[in-house]
Amino acid sequence: QVNFVVCQLFALLAAIWFRTYLHSSKTSPFIRHVVATLLGLYLALFCFGWYALHFVIQSGISYYIMIIIGVENMHKYCFVFALGYLTVCQITRVYIFDYGQYSADFSGPMMIITQKITSLAFEIHDGMFRKNEDLTPSQRCLAVRRMPSLLEYLSYNCNFMGILAGPLCSYKDYITFIEGRSYQLQQSEANGKEDTKYEQTDPSPNIAVAQKLLICGLSLLFHMTITKTLPVEYNIDDNFRATASWPVRVFYLYMSLMAARPKYYFAWTLADAINNAAGFGFRGYDKNGATRWDLVSNLRIQQIEFSTSFKMFLDNWNIQTALWLKRVCYERATFSPTIQTFILSAIWHGVYPGYYITFLTGILMTLAARAIRNNIRHYFVESPTVKLCYDIVTWMATQVAISYTVVPFVLLSVKPSFTFYSSCYFCLHIASILVVLVFPSKRTQKGSKKHENIQPVRSRTLEEENVLQKNSYSTTNNSFNQKQEITCRYQALKQ
Repeated sequence: QVNFVVCQLFALLAAIWFRTYLHSSKTSPFIRHVVATLLGLYLALFCFGWYALHFVIQSGISYYIMIIIGVENMHKYCFVFALGYLTVCQITRVYIFDYGQYSADFSGPMMIITQKITSLAFEIHDGMFRKNEDLTPSQRCLAVRRMPSLLEYLSYNCNFMGILAGPLCSYKDYITFIEGRSYQLQQSEANGKEDTKYEQTDPSPNIAVAQKLLICGLSLLFHMTITKTLPVEYNIDDNFRATASWPVRVFYLYMSLMAARPKYYFAWTLADAINNAAGFGFRGYDKNGATRWDLVSNLRIQQIEFSTSFKMFLDNWNIQTALWLKRVCYERATFSPTIQTFILSAIWHGVYPGYYITFLTGILMTLAARAIRNNIRHYFVESPTVKLCYDIVTWMATQVAISYTVVPFVLLSVKPSFTFYSSCYFCLHIASILVVLVFPSKRTQKGSKKHENIQPVRSRTLEEENVLQKNSYSTTNNSFNQKQEITCRYQALKQ
């Protein structure tokens, strides 16, 4: 873990140097690709030793599969191989070498590389094999129209900015950054066939990086001082279960799981700051003309802590992984997309039984929360006072449900997980099953007609928020003031 933090801090300094001395205006994309790749492999070798060879092997074989299989079926073979290779490495690490030891192990970077391999394979398949009219707007926007070179492929998978902790980014966004093409805002013509592109200046990421480093410092301080005093394992302590009242147990459950989150806040926010420091991650301007450096951000802390629905929490936690699951599984599933997506997420996370218990529980929670929301919420949104009370109740319910669901994710093993759930009499499992059986899956007729245009402020998904905010994008250049520009991604999301 110390190696991980030291390497990430070194990557932060390297990112500043990369943006300053190897800016796209000063050097070629080839040099930027080479330096980004070599720095990434050096950090991996320093942090994980020769286990870092797995990163090159997984990427190299996947690229070979792409070349020899062809664009028609390569996405399937790459998906099976990358996920299978990751699973084999996780099995050997957990059950042969080091069961139960929470550490920054080499399978963590492999999880990110697996996301990149599979997402790029699907994007190439969409761009070079499928017909344009068969693609969804988001697939059409992310589609890759040419096969990347081996250097580009390795650079995308193993660059120093994201090799240790990610986050996932689209291949097109990464190549645009490396090649130094100015961020282009596009506006579709009325016939939808032409796009007008506008150049914009290269904004400074310094303020965004400083803000994210401050969040990192606060998260690390919280983790080092508070987290250890509220261990999740205490929820299954025999004396605590025997003597504590139900309200005390529920309150401690919430506090212990909340205290477990800052380590993720630290790691993901630092990774985001590294990308920003290199000049990657800019997503436009807000309505006040301030820069937005959240293109590859992996979490939104405020929305997480104040989530009023299970879905809102998931949409703002590990954002890039949620988008990956949506793009490679949910949108392409032929049946039960929710169940398939949760199963894929469990397999991707690892082989600890606790992961599977958590995600199987998550399926029930998601279906139940969706049924309640579709059938009940519209009765409480007309009056601001009633809506506020409803939000408070749903916030409390969401936080308890999330904490209840993820306990096995932290405990890892079957026995302590079932000890916890049995001590709670499997109450939320039973309640979720009853809700799914009693409530219809679709919104009631009254609610769908009367309140179909009402959207909750706090439960917007990541992509919905992007769509709603796109019309408020403005720029500080006078040349932008006459037109409203949006990126291809936001055009797609609107549809």
